[in-house]
Amino acid sequence: MLTNKMVVIIATDAPIGVALNTAALLGVGLGRHHDGTVGPDTADAAGTPHTGMCAYPIPILRADDLRTLRDQAATRPDVTIHDMHQVAQRARTYEQMADTLAGTKPDDIRYLGLALYGPRQSIDSLTGALPLYR
Repeated sequence: MLTNKMVVIIATDAPIGVALNTAALLGVGLGRHHDGTVGPDTADAAGTPHTGMCAYPIPILRADDLRTLRDQAATRPDVTIHDMHQVAQRARTYEQMADTLAGTKPDDIRYLGLALYGPRQSIDSLTGALPLYR
């Protein structure tokens, strides 16, 4: 049984293309930072190899106030936060994003999505009331 949980939360007002891109980028961040999140490679009945998939189900949720949710999650040392913001979405390169973000006040960051990873109880207490992204 998995004791940890992953969720992705997308801003309610994000256009569909931005929402999909945000979810993909947050998934990559989760996979990079948490060992064991991607299972081993597998093969089908013909022996055709298939690369490992995420070992966790990742519900995609929707929220209006990502800043408050991020702030609440940040108070919990057992929860890892990955975020996607407009600074990153507008940048052409990672270096441009990093430079722009370094000069951006925290209150001026508009979050497009969050990914949270941690103990199931902590994640559920933060996101249990959020609706699925539909």
